[in-house]
Amino acid sequence: MEYQDIAIGLDVGTTKIVAMVGRKNEYNKIEILGIGRSKSIGVHRGVVNNITQTIESIREAVNEAEHSSGLKIKEVIVGIAGQHIRSLQHSDYITRLDFENVINIKDIQQLIDQVHKLVMLPGEEIIHVLPQEYKVDSQAEICEPIGMYGNRLEANFHVVVGQISSIRNIGICVKAAGLNLAGMTLEPLASAEAVLNTEEREAGVALVDIGGGTTDLAIFKDNIIRHTAVIPFGGNMITENIKTDCLIIERQAELLKVKFGSAWPGENKETEIVCIPGLRGRDPKEISLKRLSRIIHSRVSEILEQVNIELKTYGNEEHKKRLIAGIVMTGGGSQLKHLRPLTEYITGMDVRIGYSNEHIYGLGNGMISNPEYATSIGLVIRGLKDKNHKIFNYSTEIEETNQVFKKNKHNRFSSYKWNFHNKTSQYKNKSKSFFEIWADKFRQILNDTE
Repeated sequence: MEYQDIAIGLDVGTTKIVAMVGRKNEYNKIEILGIGRSKSIGVHRGVVNNITQTIESIREAVNEAEHSSGLKIKEVIVGIAGQHIRSLQHSDYITRLDFENVINIKDIQQLIDQVHKLVMLPGEEIIHVLPQEYKVDSQAEICEPIGMYGNRLEANFHVVVGQISSIRNIGICVKAAGLNLAGMTLEPLASAEAVLNTEEREAGVALVDIGGGTTDLAIFKDNIIRHTAVIPFGGNMITENIKTDCLIIERQAELLKVKFGSAWPGENKETEIVCIPGLRGRDPKEISLKRLSRIIHSRVSEILEQVNIELKTYGNEEHKKRLIAGIVMTGGGSQLKHLRPLTEYITGMDVRIGYSNEHIYGLGNGMISNPEYATSIGLVIRGLKDKNHKIFNYSTEIEETNQVFKKNKHNRFSSYKWNFHNKTSQYKNKSKSFFEIWADKFRQILNDTE
């Protein structure tokens, strides 16, 4: 199997690190070839706080993925999240000197590069520059300006920003684990690739990914990313509160949450009791399920209230910005019992749990489509899309050169031969998406620090 046909996603989370190998099969489904998982020890709320332990966890997950797929993993596309992530809206424009020619990809890239030069707060770096809507001269609300005539090209952008130190630490861990960094993408955008469909993105939808350390939010409307946020609370906060309030160890608290936990206290009776084994010969501890559900309800409500604040910040209460498709919840925390009705009660919106089963094939579809793997699958999808993007643009360059040759066949062949080689040698720089450009820039930063 050719390596250009596959992509490897690396989800460096607070609770777990997952390496997933996949390719697109003849049915346009993502075929999962292998998966590796390890306990994440050196990451807290999406931020690396122990380089050595994180490197070991990455190696463990990658080795397991190599064993299950039978492939040697060389490069990965990594998801990035954490409490240091923030986003902002920005408008910018360029004045085209060659306005007699139509707008092309160079003009779009020039505009995106200009936004990348924005001055951020000390220690911050731009991660993504996501175009939303364009304006050509006086014509607004343009989704695709390429091929149009115009002098002034303007666009609204969604800009995602993060702490350069936190981003660099993830890159260093990946590199120290013996891997090349193929690219980075914001985790809620990756999760959206796995669990959302085109109709939901067009109607308006909020993706809520409840992970171990953070809850990631991505809002789409009219097939455009409108708002992103990272809430610094997740499933681990719930576990920590159960552990503290019930005076038990973390492993027991997590087990209680998963097996007996509920986000709706009204479902449990005061007489429902679960018995926890005592430590080192001590007496067993009895815990009321009513009390357990009250603890969970309190913490989950805090997370959902923060989600509600972000929805209001986006402007969901405005009729034009209304999210018709409601909320799609994914991530490991979305499997909590009675979370869906509680979310509907707090937000007043329709809610469904997001699974990836419509996109994937292989390795036990039911297990892999579990919401906790949504980010990993989304990273694989993103990696495959980026590779297809390169191939498409390369083919386009060759076709353009052939057309020029046919058009000017009276000229000497040698001049076009040189032009062909010159163009194809530069296709990579022309065809790169803003994800790849930022990854190249980030790789350069890593090299400079060595």
